[in-house]
Order: sequence, then C-alpha cells, then structure tokens
Amino acid sequence: MKKTVFMAAVACMALVGCKQKGEPMQTPEPRTATVYMTTDISPEGLLKVYEALGVKAEGRVAVKISSGEGGNGHYLQPALIARLVDAVNGTLVECNTAYAGTRLSTADHWQTIREHGFLDIAPFDIMDEEGDIMIPVRDTTFMRYNRVGSHLQNYDWMINLAHFKGHQMGGFGGVLKNASIGVASTAGKLYIHTAGRYEEPAKMDEAWAYVATDVQQDHFLECMANAATAVHDYMKGKVLYINVMNNMSIDCDCNGAPAAPELKDMGIVASTDPVALDQACFDLVHRHKSVEGDNAQPLIDRMAEMHGVHTIEHAEKIGLGTRQYRLVSID
Repeated sequence: MKKTVFMAAVACMALVGCKQKGEPMQTPEPRTATVYMTTDISPEGLLKVYEALGVKAEGRVAVKISSGEGGNGHYLQPALIARLVDAVNGTLVECNTAYAGTRLSTADHWQTIREHGFLDIAPFDIMDEEGDIMIPVRDTTFMRYNRVGSHLQNYDWMINLAHFKGHQMGGFGGVLKNASIGVASTAGKLYIHTAGRYEEPAKMDEAWAYVATDVQQDHFLECMANAATAVHDYMKGKVLYINVMNNMSIDCDCNGAPAAPELKDMGIVASTDPVALDQACFDLVHRHKSVEGDNAQPLIDRMAEMHGVHTIEHAEKIGLGTRQYRLVSID
C-alpha cells in the first residue's frame, strides 16, 4: 500500500511538476499544434501538404468534400483534388442538404455530382442515401447525439478536405464546418442548425423559420463544434484535416449564387488538429494586408457578423484541439 502511494506521488511530480512543500506548483505548458502551409494551390501542392502531416490514411478512406451547389463554381475542382484522392485510393463522400436546391434529394444530388465532374476522378458516396445513424456527442447542452450518414461506418479513415471561405450562417466554413454540417444527414443538419430543436425533414420549413427568428447564434455554432468533435471521436481520431484557401467568397459553396471573391488565393493549409487549422486560416485572413483587388475586409466582416470564431472557441473548450499553433511553410 505504501509503495502504491509513493509511486502515485512520483507520477504526480513527473506529470504536473509537483514541488517540495512550500514551493509553487508549475503550470504545464499549453499544447501547441503544428499547421503546415504551402502557397502552391495545385495537385502537387495538395499532395505535398498531405505528405507533410507524416500520417498515412489507409484502408477504406473517405475524402469528405463539398460537391458544390448547382450554380456555384467555387467548390474544390476535381482536377485539383484528383491526385490526392488517387494516392489514398479514396472515395469522395458527402451527405444530402437540408434546403431547397440541387442537392436536397438524392436523385438531384447525384445529378449535381455528375455535372461537377466528380465521377470522372473517383467513386462517390452520398453517405445518407440509405439513412443515418446516431453517434455520441461530448456536449449534451443542446444535442443528445449527432445524426450522420449511415455509410460513415464503412470507412477506416477520413481526409477532411475543406474549402475555406465565408458562410452565410457560420461566418466561415473550414474543416469544422465540413465535419459537422457536411457529415450530418439531412435530419442531422436540421438538428445542428436549430440547436437540437428540430430533426424531422417533414418539418423543414418550420425548422428554418425557427432558425430565422429564434435560434441563438452561439448555440448553433456550439452545436457545429460539438458535431465536428463527434465525427472525430467516432473515427477514433483517424482524420486528417486540410483547408484550401482559394475562391474565398463571403458565401459558402452551398449558395447557388455566391458573391464574387474579393480576396486573392492564399494557399493550402493542413494539420492533424482541426481547431488549430481553422484558427490558423482565420488568422491568415485577419492578418492579410488588403490592397485594391485583394481585399480581406468583406470576409473579415462576414466572420465577425456571425461570430464565426466561436465555433473554434467551443471546439477547443470541449477538447477537440487547441487554438495554439505553429505555422510551418513547406514551400
């Protein structure tokens, strides 16, 4: 028994810097994540930044993208992502939307995928085509679970390949949005947007009316962070995160008539930590020195208007990752 107590004391001293009686306790240094960046927005640059992560996605690999709403040409183009998808023998994945458009029904969604050229480069899986599953969440303040496409259970790894840009509701969309709203089924999307109030597609109009009038913005953002964390946990951390910073409109790829980008392309950024990655991209936009023809201010204003940083804040709060990072250029 005495030996057990002694060993516990030694462990305490090693892990948290316990001192002799009367001496101050040391506070552990905050964790810092590594974020890699290249300014080469090309198939070669994308593959290079994936390789910089030093982790291979193997087995059945889901590459989570947005195929883009019909009428929107800002989504990540098949020619840009094909080499990476081929290198990991990946399957492109997405779920149906929860608003009137070209991806609400499975049939229309498949048509959009074809028209945007994704079937020319890789297999594609609409993950909620056969329904959804409920997976656990860490934060049960507003959500009892997260509803995701049932085909998520068919994959061993995920590459979260997101287009970083503005978003009409979230302020911005990056890997956290791509994992939360993007992996959620139609029902799951309603559940997140209404902060746990609605999840029945039959009540979609009622749900969106609630979003427009009653839902608290920060509650929605916290649910996005919570859902992204749930997907990461379900995949047992086998997720790699990449943001492509091009075509940065203030509007999302889910918008069929987005505003023209006013900010020039910046690069491709990647990390194993999604919180650090979205924070790094958020900071890159804010630190950009705007000039005529290359103006970050509209995107900065959109992110501020919707309090977009709160998604990152809450993701860190519930333990998905850290906002502290080291940005490493691989150029």
